[in-house]
Amino acid sequence: MKRQIGLLYTVPQILWLIVFFAAPLCIIIAYSFLRKGLYGGVEPQLSLDAYTAMVNPNILLITWRTLKMSVIATALTLLIALPCGYSIARSKNQAIRLFLVIVPFWTNFLVRIYAWIAILGNEGFLNDILKTLHFTSDGVQFLYNQTAVILVLVYMYLPYAILPLFSTIDKFDFTLLDAARDLGATKLQSYIRVLLPNIKSGLVTAGLFTFVPIFGAYAVPLLVGGKDSYMLGNIIADQLTKTRNWPLASSISMTVTILTTGLVFFIVLRKPREQMQVFDDDPLLLQRSQVGKR
Repeated sequence: MKRQIGLLYTVPQILWLIVFFAAPLCIIIAYSFLRKGLYGGVEPQLSLDAYTAMVNPNILLITWRTLKMSVIATALTLLIALPCGYSIARSKNQAIRLFLVIVPFWTNFLVRIYAWIAILGNEGFLNDILKTLHFTSDGVQFLYNQTAVILVLVYMYLPYAILPLFSTIDKFDFTLLDAARDLGATKLQSYIRVLLPNIKSGLVTAGLFTFVPIFGAYAVPLLVGGKDSYMLGNIIADQLTKTRNWPLASSISMTVTILTTGLVFFIVLRKPREQMQVFDDDPLLLQRSQVGKR
């Protein structure tokens, strides 16, 4: 009886996944194998034209650009989020600092993008300062390039990296850093050899939380980027709204989904192997694990 009641609790979750995840994904998969209609949409005829069209050099170039910009933005986000998460974890005012990190979520996504446009624009706040200090008379082109896109992406997804890193670092035993220094390690060496290996799970989670949405970003490249910062999300939107090539948009979406899902599964499956490697290196841990199973 209790087991049946437990199964009933999972029904809403299963329905939610079917309606909002499985069903749309099945539609995208089906559309990617259909032929484009004469006036847009799809025709009920199986075809691999959409996947063949993806071999187009322009799409491959944009795919490489998207991957490069996503990796750079994710790396910069982690570099900024790591000291922030460490500082919050060591602070006595964690609640206040976490509140300041979460505050940007209360503002609309587009409002934050337009705020950056107001800062970086030719007549924006930053150029006004440079003109006032007589560093330039015509202004500097900060917007509509890859640097502007990466900068805004880092700002947009920085909280997604800070929160999991803080959660992991907060559980870390900081006396291990003192022990490492007592044994002759410098501050930098203690952070690299003691702290980073012990917060690897937080780094991986923060990387996934930032890389996956950045890889499919659409609004930021559209509003602050130029021709050299076009990303896969923009191609998908153009194929849906302008050329109405739904099969090609679906095939690109499937490729992005497969790449990101494959990355997640690779990291998830790699974690147990790393744990087994720890057991192999430390016989005491292996012995304790075997005793626990008994």
